Amino acid sequence: MFEIVHDILDLRTLAQGVASDRDGAIATFSGIVRGTNKGKKVLFLEYEAYPEMAVKMMERIGEEVKANWDLESLHIQHRVGRLNVGETSVVIVVSSPHRDDSFAACQYAINRLKRIVPIWKKEVFEDGEVWVEGPVETAEIL
Repeated sequence: MFEIVHDILDLRTLAQGVASDRDGAIATFSGIVRGTNKGKKVLFLEYEAYPEMAVKMMERIGEEVKANWDLESLHIQHRVGRLNVGETSVVIVVSSPHRDDSFAACQYAINRLKRIVPIWKKEVFEDGEVWVEGPVETAEIL
């Protein structure tokens, strides 16, 4: 499952939904909105995405991960819209027979997501705002 959503993300429910008899490990990652960045107080974040392309690129990450590690499942959800400090912006859940594959695939998935998925983040501070992220490898998206 690969989704761009507006609703609050629920890592526990997602993780419970992937377990199978073949699994020996479930690795998870949650990206959380932090309250400071570069010494400035963050009031909130705003995420924007190109949903159709973002899902397509998440599916591509899924294919890459499954080609490199022995997995049962990979789920990625990213939230868009306004997120307050402490809220979850992204969740990744990987299930596999062995922990090494789960850990490696989970880390690869979040790093790859940051590089190729068309999602942009605006940080809003007490004294202004700035767009701070978007896909690094834009040529790969096109």
